[in-house]
Amino acid sequence: MADENVTASENTNETTEQATTPAVKASKPAVPSPASMKPHAPSPAAFAKKAPQHTAPAAASTGFSDADVKTAEAFGRVADDGTVFVKDGEGEREVGQFPDASKEEALALYARRYLDLKAKLDLFANKLKSNNVKSREIDETIKTLSAETEQPAVVGDLAALKAQFEALKEEGAAKKTALTEARKAAIAKAVEERTAIVEKAEALADSLDENTNWRSTADKFRSLFQQWQEHQRNNVRIDKEDADALWARFSAARTKFNFARRKWVQNRDEERNSAKAAKEAIIAEAEALQDSTAWVETSRKFTELMDRWKKAGRAGRRDDDAMWERFRAAADTFFNARQADRDQISSSEKENLAKKEELLVKAEALVPVKSEEEAKQARQALAAIQEEWDQIGYVPRDEVRRIEGRLDAVDKQIKAIEDAAWKQSDPEADARKSSFEEQLNAQLAELDQKIAAESDPKKKAKLESEKATKEQWLNAIK
Repeated sequence: MADENVTASENTNETTEQATTPAVKASKPAVPSPASMKPHAPSPAAFAKKAPQHTAPAAASTGFSDADVKTAEAFGRVADDGTVFVKDGEGEREVGQFPDASKEEALALYARRYLDLKAKLDLFANKLKSNNVKSREIDETIKTLSAETEQPAVVGDLAALKAQFEALKEEGAAKKTALTEARKAAIAKAVEERTAIVEKAEALADSLDENTNWRSTADKFRSLFQQWQEHQRNNVRIDKEDADALWARFSAARTKFNFARRKWVQNRDEERNSAKAAKEAIIAEAEALQDSTAWVETSRKFTELMDRWKKAGRAGRRDDDAMWERFRAAADTFFNARQADRDQISSSEKENLAKKEELLVKAEALVPVKSEEEAKQARQALAAIQEEWDQIGYVPRDEVRRIEGRLDAVDKQIKAIEDAAWKQSDPEADARKSSFEEQLNAQLAELDQKIAAESDPKKKAKLESEKATKEQWLNAIK
């Protein structure tokens, strides 16, 4: 995999300077209209001098100070007929003619052309300092500037302009030499970096054994190949001979790995086939159980099937995913049905709780009773309520003690009045009353101690309910 197809990345970040300085390749200058120009036949020499004017910048250049323009104007003059001359060496040279304008306007025009040309040289000087300049670009720019500075149709310090150009030619040659050396260094570095990639691949190929993690090693080879491609795309092109030799080594390492990996794949496929057969059997059992209503026993069997599934091994991602969907569908069918049954029971129990809450309201409305006759009537009504209560059915487990306790409290209040009435009709009632009163007081004292020592809210509430009942009994016999 040599470098013939690699295109070097040449990203440049040149600063746009056209806003303040003219471009190296300037547009055609704005020249006076034919009607404003004085008709005359220029000499061949003058015509040759004016030939490069198509590269000069527009006459209405901006960005030059009046001082710069005046300094350039000092190197020229304008004849009465509008002909413009510039000092060139020991003499002067005609650069153009502008008869229908003032001498100041004509001189300023050619002075600005001089400043435009100098700006090109300055721009090239800055370009030579850039890291993005290319040798070809240097040659092309020097060639263009050489033609434009040979006999420019401008007014200004031509000697300084040509000296600057000669200095730039030397800087350009030095820059090209530096670029050549930098390219050689870049090529050497690229060869070194690509060799490092090859050596990593060879080390991986030489480390293969029965304990190799083939997935991880395949990922590493894949990563090295990506590094190779990225390096080839994003770095300088190396010599074809070196590129071919390095690619041959890298390819050999990959071939060695692929051969060994194929053997591992064969063994893996055998293991996957075995796992697939085991899981198919588990699925068949699960599908046979999915409609069962033996909730406890079938739940245990599904747990066992899940344990077997985990131990069966992997059958490959695609097969595993498909078989897992089938197994999960069977399990979901059973467990959803079990949950629906539980939800139905829970809903029914909540309805039963609401009905018993309504009965409690009726029962608690029967008390307090004060006489034996009221107690008899309350007992009859409570018996009817209790019969309806028993027919309603189960309520949520965590509500049983609460509502049963409330109903028992009503029963105990009625019973207390019944017992008091019986004691009053008994010949030995007074004796029993005295003895019973003593027992109740003793029990209340004992309950007070238990209540004070109890920390469990539920147990404490039960004791307080019992105390309230006994207090009602005590009040009834007094």
